[in-house]
Amino acid sequence: MRRTLLPIAFGTVLLAAGCSASQSGDAASPSTPQSTKTVVASHYPVQFLAEQVGGDLVDVQTLTAPGAEPHDLELSPQQVAEVQEATAVFFIADFQPSVDEAVAEASGTTVDLSEGLPLRKSDEEPDHGGVDPHVWLDPVLMQQMALTVADTLAEADPDNAQTYQDNAAELGTELAALNTEWQEGTATCEIRTMVVSHEAFGYLADQYGFEQKGISGLSPETEPSASAIADLVSFVEDNGVTTVYSETLVDPAVAETIAAEAGVQTATLDPLEGPPADGDYLSAMRENLATVSAGQSCS
Repeated sequence: MRRTLLPIAFGTVLLAAGCSASQSGDAASPSTPQSTKTVVASHYPVQFLAEQVGGDLVDVQTLTAPGAEPHDLELSPQQVAEVQEATAVFFIADFQPSVDEAVAEASGTTVDLSEGLPLRKSDEEPDHGGVDPHVWLDPVLMQQMALTVADTLAEADPDNAQTYQDNAAELGTELAALNTEWQEGTATCEIRTMVVSHEAFGYLADQYGFEQKGISGLSPETEPSASAIADLVSFVEDNGVTTVYSETLVDPAVAETIAAEAGVQTATLDPLEGPPADGDYLSAMRENLATVSAGQSCS
């Protein structure tokens, strides 16, 4: 984790890093109060944490626009310059190469929220640094990341440190409740193998006793071969799988083909790589729980 604080007051309006929801790359609106701190989030789950912990004290600028596939993000030269000049950037390492490259050159505080977490190894995915970066799909790990955000903001803005810590504690309570719902909702699932569009759900599977089987690897753009598809059809048939999960932001065609050939149903999971169409991280994870409960034959 790189956390070198500049010797300037964090309370000063910071340069807006990254783009707005429209990826305009513009700085914070002139209407933004001068006391508001502007921080940068790499993509939606990081944005959610920064907004929940920072509350009204922060203006969160997000590098990945809604509806965009975050794995494929390419920062514009203006965005790269803004990240380099920003005072605080929150991100997940080994997920978006263009973000990793930009924060490596940043002079302010850059915080890899996955640092120190028990990361899943993935030797088959060297482009992701040999690890699975999808840590946000485990509510327990999200609690730890919320504390890191709070510590960072409190260190940079000590006058409001207690507010950040209180906000993180409140969010932690909500995430703990979400974890309990998942534990109770998946305890009796008869089918413990999840066939998913890409291997984004490993942390969730580990936390709640499932085995993940991905149509693609950690990167959803990887297309399986015809022989790999045939193997997956056989896997579904041989392991009593009744649901193949497609996902938001990814073409469901391959998942639908496998399901049709195996004679099973499809359902949609949200990997939370972008903002949900409605609600927030918590509500989307509850929708995922309902989907998994139905698809894995949970009583």
